[in-house]
Amino acid sequence: MAMLRFDSPAASEITHPVVYAARRQWLKQVAGGAAGSVLAAWAGREALATEKPGKRPALVGTSSSVPGAITMDKATRYEDATSYNNFYEFGTRKSDPARYADTLVTDPWAIEIEGLVKRPFKLGLDDLLKLSPMQERIYRLRCVEGWSMVIPWVGYSLSALIGRAEPLGSAKFVELVSLADAQQMPGVRSSVLDWPYTEVLRLDEAMHPLALLAFGMYGEVLPKQNGAPVRLVVPWKYGFKSAKSIVKLRFVEPQPRSTWGRAAPTEYGFYANVNPNVDHPRWSQATERRIGEDGLFTRRRKTLMFNGYEPQVGQLYAGMDLQRHF
Repeated sequence: MAMLRFDSPAASEITHPVVYAARRQWLKQVAGGAAGSVLAAWAGREALATEKPGKRPALVGTSSSVPGAITMDKATRYEDATSYNNFYEFGTRKSDPARYADTLVTDPWAIEIEGLVKRPFKLGLDDLLKLSPMQERIYRLRCVEGWSMVIPWVGYSLSALIGRAEPLGSAKFVELVSLADAQQMPGVRSSVLDWPYTEVLRLDEAMHPLALLAFGMYGEVLPKQNGAPVRLVVPWKYGFKSAKSIVKLRFVEPQPRSTWGRAAPTEYGFYANVNPNVDHPRWSQATERRIGEDGLFTRRRKTLMFNGYEPQVGQLYAGMDLQRHF
């Protein structure tokens, strides 16, 4: 099997200067043998929802290079990426998560592993952070409404956690369950969706190295409105597949129905692979607009098959009718 290749642009080309300075400081601490204590201190720190650039807590565990990056596209501004979000647990408007997510308590936190595994277990945030080396990966993420972002995510491949779970041979799918706490999340008090929010991947999709378990973005702690303290990022699929604030992984044999699969199955297919040839029933998916590029004369971009990751993930769907299995 051919090894995947990832282009690695220089960090100075895509990273906010504040982030770069924070990363350099962490490297100095590593050199001084302080990495363990720094990691422990970060694990207990709240990820504030609306902090201004220059005051955001730095995420330790990242490197000064960008291993795993596979796009040379210009990164979306941090301010745009953290103020225009889908996170229905905090409201259905794009501005609601940044406005209301400060109520989310991210410490303590744990992910529970259950279902078809050799030994069910629960892993706290401290252990999750240390499970695999952190990398910064520059991924496109596209939403079905016709907009997209390019974000430097910080985390590691979901396969590291799945490997720890040791799924049984009968496990075919992994269901990811998000937190649903009406006390912390005002949107959960509504009936707009069937809570808790759940998403599902085929096991081979979840094991693909591009499927990321993310703890940060732009070299820093993941903001609450973006899915703190830990979320999924599946860059070749539409954004709703990337579950936020994950509390459980459940391994199953029959294909379960996801939240949007129950709410609107004709509009949000199980696979949700980005495909310009399959329109949403209410709008075209052939073009997109990047957040932050909303000028009057800004041309829309052509949507790329699998969001531009076809060379890496296309083989997962060989022989499938991608218009039927959308």
